[in-house]
This record gives sequence, structure tokens and C-alpha cells, in this order.
Amino acid sequence: MKKFLRISLLLLILPLLSCAIFLPENHFPEMPACRCIPAFPDKDGWHGGDGAYSIQIDDQRTLWLFGDTFVSHEEGRTDRIGMAVILGTTMAISTCSENGEFEIQYFLKKDNGKFVSSFGDENEWLWPQDPFMVENVLYIPLISIAPTDTKDLFNFVITGHLFAQIKDFSAHDPHDWPVEYIDMTPVIPAGINAFATTSVVYEDHVYFYPFYGYSSDQVSVLGNILARISSERRCHNMGAVEYLHNDGIWQETLDPSNIKIMLDACVSELSVRYHADSKKWLAVYLTPQDHGNRLFYQSADNLEGPWSKPEPLDVHIPEVDPQSPFYDENTFCYAGKEHIEFAGDGNLIVTYVCNSAEDDDEDASFIRRNLFLYRPVVVQAPCCE
Repeated sequence: MKKFLRISLLLLILPLLSCAIFLPENHFPEMPACRCIPAFPDKDGWHGGDGAYSIQIDDQRTLWLFGDTFVSHEEGRTDRIGMAVILGTTMAISTCSENGEFEIQYFLKKDNGKFVSSFGDENEWLWPQDPFMVENVLYIPLISIAPTDTKDLFNFVITGHLFAQIKDFSAHDPHDWPVEYIDMTPVIPAGINAFATTSVVYEDHVYFYPFYGYSSDQVSVLGNILARISSERRCHNMGAVEYLHNDGIWQETLDPSNIKIMLDACVSELSVRYHADSKKWLAVYLTPQDHGNRLFYQSADNLEGPWSKPEPLDVHIPEVDPQSPFYDENTFCYAGKEHIEFAGDGNLIVTYVCNSAEDDDEDASFIRRNLFLYRPVVVQAPCCE
């Protein structure tokens, strides 16, 4: 059986624990009233997905992007037994009401009555990365995935990188937005498993922190590097990707022996956002160690660093705590990131997702029996110094 649900690339190094105890029916962190705090209920056919990248696209709407998604025509489900899975990307739009309530609508694409991915055709498997906007044009980076014939947990390979370019996103339904695809595959070097792990538009460039790994007899590199594309050249010459090297020079050719590791996080999903109150850039991510049991942050005055040493956020992740009733030995967590558009009261709004190493094709699997798993968990974290 293939493990179809998306598993973050960084998790290839995760060990597995052993132990399991009784699981309660529900698990959703408490949030204060009268604040527009994200929440992800089962509705509109959506019954769980990972990723959870967000971007505010106008003064009322925020776009959400999810990876592989559980879907069902049947509302009110109490489990996922027999439920179909969309391999690829699904979308939602959220708004905040006048009294501060978070409201979300999932937009699931259908083809002849069957749920399908929002991007690509039926033969493409595209995972979303961090979207960005330049001069009112929306870009959604996508990773192209192909399954393998192995029986390994991580039975997929990365086959390409795309940018979905959307110049008109005024329609209510995102599937009515006209999409043009920019193939980035020819200009992204081997070893970059995730290019737009996070995207930052700053001054006249768009910056990215690709997850990069390279190994030879002479050179071994693993971590998140820094890349950028000129805003002016983003449509005309997508080959103009520059990478920051240890000598402080930006080069269009990535040199593994001299490339600068910006963050030792080794993650395929994170966020880098500017905090005007502290005048700092803040990177937030979930470490892959110990099943993904800690969220970390690092700060810097500039996107090029230097970055402060990693510090843990004051967040408990019960899904991988052996003392928690929400724990299962096969669970691991990932996809930690900040959603700055919802920040307030000095707190960060952060999401993470937990998955299972069990074969999700099996109806008796933990992820099929428990709806609390494999959906964005929203937490508030006191902001750093």
C-alpha cells in the first residue's frame, strides 16, 4: 500500500517511538472570544488537510492552501473510514466578521462529481508552498510529486517546481481565477527539495529559504539557504534566481561548496515575517526532531541574517507527548508556521499539523479513526523578545 497523505520532506530523519493510550473524542485548543482566530472545521466536503499556508489577498479575504486532503460528500462524519483523499492542493477563503468571528469556506474542485486537486490535471500531484503577491499579481508556488513503487513510508520523489500565476483573483470561487503556470524546474538546481518553503516580498526582490541538501566526497550541505528573484524580472526571466553564498555574493549558479546556510532548521515549511513593533524578521518553524515536538523561532535584523540562535516557543504539542491522551506512537508533527495577518495582543498565531506513519489506506489506522489528526492546529504563542 502506498502512503498517499503528504509527509513533509524534512521528516525523512524522524525516528519513531513506541507507546499508545486512550484517545479522547476531540482536541482543539481554547481560543479567546471576539478575536478573529483561525479554525478549521469539517464542512463543504473538507475533512482535514495539511500545509495551511495563508495570504491576505484583499482587505477582507485570506486565501488558505492545503496539501493532500480528506474529502467526503457526507457531512457530519465522525471518522474518515472509507473516505477519499485528494492528492495535491485544496483551497479555502476566510473572512473576519464585524464581531471578530473567523469564517471559512472551503472550495473543493470537482470533475464529473469526483473531488480533484485545485491545480494541475488528473495526472499531476502538486503540493502548495508559500504564496506571495507582487504588484497585485498572486503567485502560488507548487512542488510536483510522483509516487514510487517502493514500500517505504516516504514513497514519492520530487519531479519539478511550478509557480501558478493569477492576475485576477476577484471571483468568489478561486477555481474561477484564470491561472497561468510558470515552469521553474529548469532553473532550480538539484538538491533543492522545497524552493518556496516561505516567500517574502521585500523592496525589489522576492526572497525564499529553500530546503537544500547536497552530499559528495568533498562537500556535505544540509539546511535552509537564501534565494531571491528580482520583482521586475519575475515574469520575463524566471531563470534569474540568485543564491546567497558565504562570501556575501549573490550568484545565479549555486555553488554547494560555498553556499550559505541561513537556518539549520532543515525544514520544507516555515514562515519568515517582518514584525514592525520589534523591527525584526521572525522565522517560525517546527523542528523535525523527536517526532516534531517543539516550535522554534529565530530573529534577524535583515533577511540575510545573521539569525539569532533557535529558541523554543511556549507551545505544548500534545500529539507527540507520551503523557498526553492525544498521543499515538506513530504520530509525528510538522508544517509549523506563523500567520501574521491574525496576530494581536502581543501573541503569534501559529499552526502545525500532525500526521501518522501508519498506512492510511487501512480503515483501522489511527488517522482514519480520529478526525483531530491531520488538520491544522492553531495555537497562540507569546511573542519573543
